[in-house]
Amino acid sequence: MHHLTREQARRIAVRAQLLDGSRPDDLLDMIRHLTLLQVEPTAAVAPSAHVVAWSRLGASYRQSSLDDLVADGSLVELRSMLRPAEDLALYRAEMAAWPGAGPLKDWEISLARWVEANDDTRRDILAKLHDEGPCTTRELPDTTLVPWQSSGWNNDRNVRRLLDMMVQRGEVALAGMDGRDKLWDLAERVYPDTQPVPLAEAHRLRGERRLRSLGLARPRAALSPAEPNDVGPVGEEARIEDVRGTWRVDPAYLDAPDCFEGRVALLSPLDRLVFDRARMAELFEFDYQLEMYKPKDTRRFGYWALPVLVGDRLVGKADTTAERDAGVLRVSAVHEDGAWTRAMRGAVDDEIASLALWLGLDVER
Repeated sequence: MHHLTREQARRIAVRAQLLDGSRPDDLLDMIRHLTLLQVEPTAAVAPSAHVVAWSRLGASYRQSSLDDLVADGSLVELRSMLRPAEDLALYRAEMAAWPGAGPLKDWEISLARWVEANDDTRRDILAKLHDEGPCTTRELPDTTLVPWQSSGWNNDRNVRRLLDMMVQRGEVALAGMDGRDKLWDLAERVYPDTQPVPLAEAHRLRGERRLRSLGLARPRAALSPAEPNDVGPVGEEARIEDVRGTWRVDPAYLDAPDCFEGRVALLSPLDRLVFDRARMAELFEFDYQLEMYKPKDTRRFGYWALPVLVGDRLVGKADTTAERDAGVLRVSAVHEDGAWTRAMRGAVDDEIASLALWLGLDVER
């Protein structure tokens, strides 16, 4: 059992996410360590995947570099996550076992029955992709006999929901974009031809890689779509001072827990350092919510406010918007948590200026 102070735990988390003073210098190596970049098209500043890369690599990062890695097959998108192509071997067995291994839950049974009821449509989609190659969603046939029913958001989005399940089954994959429309193709023409890792071993390896990228995490946590927040039994057990319960820590970060060089970073709201809001609150005692879905008059921090990291502390939120037509990065507010020093304000201002320079914009407050 390892006993950590909250400060030590924070520093492990920051180091693991490549947000300390030692910046990485290679985009693909960075993604291999982080295991994923979440694809989110919202570009209030820039799409989240690009902000995550910039916050690690700094001014040397070019958005075209990420597009190049997707184009040459080094990265593949799986359920809105860009992952190293070689990692697909860790998901093949899960795809083959869809909708789940072992006793199925009621919702898994329901999904399987809906796909079975619309098997003719599934086969029609596969046949069209086989014959014609990549197609957009609206180009694919909707011959469903049983429409998709939900609470309202996805009602009658039959093909879109069926494609999502066909991705989970390993039958189709995202092959690119046609403007703002996704292009789908047979998975065998998109994914690398690798042997699947057996399911139990794949789960263990994925847990180990996730823990290496996070530094420390709960063995069990609330469910999260596409990528879990917990890591299971991998790593070693740890307790954190003044935080309830046990954690799992990657022992690679315990060699010199007090040797830490921090820096200032502006983070995407979907950055993995803050994505698990419960973990964020426990380790960093930070109050933050993504407010893009809230009515404007109820927002406290801003539509796409960027969490501000200084050293091993999350200390505020920068409400910034890229107004490309006007050529400016508009800074509506910088919300300070606690007492900031003049040096902190200067360092955060410098990072905002660096963000604007990377975007090719001028700062306007």
